[in-house]
Amino acid sequence: MTTYHCPQDGTRSPISALTWCCPVCRGPWDLDFTPAPGLTPHVLPGRANSLWRYEEILPLAAPKVSLGEGRTPLVPLTDTVSAKLDYLMPTLSFKDRGAVMLAELARRLNPGRVVADSSGNAGTSIAAYCARAGLPCTVYVPEGTSPKKTEQIRAHGAEVVTIPGGREATALAARAAADEEGVFYASHVFNPYFLHGTKTYVYELWEDLDGRLPDALVVPVGNGTLLLGAALATAELHALGLIADRPRLVAVQAEAVSPLAEAFRVGAEDLLPAGSGEAAPTLAEGIAIPRPPRARQILAAVRASGGTFLTVPEDEIRDAQRDLAARGFYVETTGVACWAAVRDGAAHRPPGSMVVPLCGAGVKTGMAG
Repeated sequence: MTTYHCPQDGTRSPISALTWCCPVCRGPWDLDFTPAPGLTPHVLPGRANSLWRYEEILPLAAPKVSLGEGRTPLVPLTDTVSAKLDYLMPTLSFKDRGAVMLAELARRLNPGRVVADSSGNAGTSIAAYCARAGLPCTVYVPEGTSPKKTEQIRAHGAEVVTIPGGREATALAARAAADEEGVFYASHVFNPYFLHGTKTYVYELWEDLDGRLPDALVVPVGNGTLLLGAALATAELHALGLIADRPRLVAVQAEAVSPLAEAFRVGAEDLLPAGSGEAAPTLAEGIAIPRPPRARQILAAVRASGGTFLTVPEDEIRDAQRDLAARGFYVETTGVACWAAVRDGAAHRPPGSMVVPLCGAGVKTGMAG
């Protein structure tokens, strides 16, 4: 049976135990899972037009809760930069890739309740897929979360609990609830099934680019779920002999909340000593994470790929959102951070071909003032 394991101390737990973190160090789980051989471009035609078409590399099969997520378009922005339109997912954000995996797992475990914490998009995804699965769901959000996002969560039938303070206080409240008997913590940070959902982003690129990947994958990083999913996918594709070289991982943070970029620049293997524990205000609310639990893994993954961290100030986030809108893409403020970092004229624009994700729809936040 597939099991969780702790990358820090080797502790293991069966999936069925509902133990949401390592009981020894309280850190996130990884998953004992090895993709099956057999995935090639030739076997994909005729399969489901969703992320479930990559069945050999997923830890779950035959889902009951799918909403048709995945297979989002890849559109050129410049001669070297393309955008993957993950805001065209069922709940209008890339988080559907991981949320469907968590909800499908929860459906099979049949807990008394599902809880999640989110600054918005993960919560809307978990709420939608729990509705699809018929599971009661509670989503903890920080005060100041976009009203459009909390409205979407409630529309799917989930209870919304607003926590005073920021993202860290919200996570602590959700984790306290997760410790209760019979609760499944649908954590996009602590549960590795989420990462095995987000890795399909790269498998889709590999398919759409005829069995290759760009020189760099540029991803926004708060808790690092898309970046770590990308690292998983590139490692698997390389191990399966489906790519010769792995692309660089270029991680983007808001300048106002950039703990990983700060650690990377001084060569640290983990976060630097904590400040207040809460994030400074930023338009990129979805990546405003001051103490990401998987920090060590994120930093290691970027370094191993030969990549780097880039940061963007608030005025460039505003301008990038307007620029994308002028090109026909209405994207929320968090989702434009990568374009702000690599568009023509950006201070530290990496060389070579690259793909940026447009992660969330603009209707979730509106235009920045």
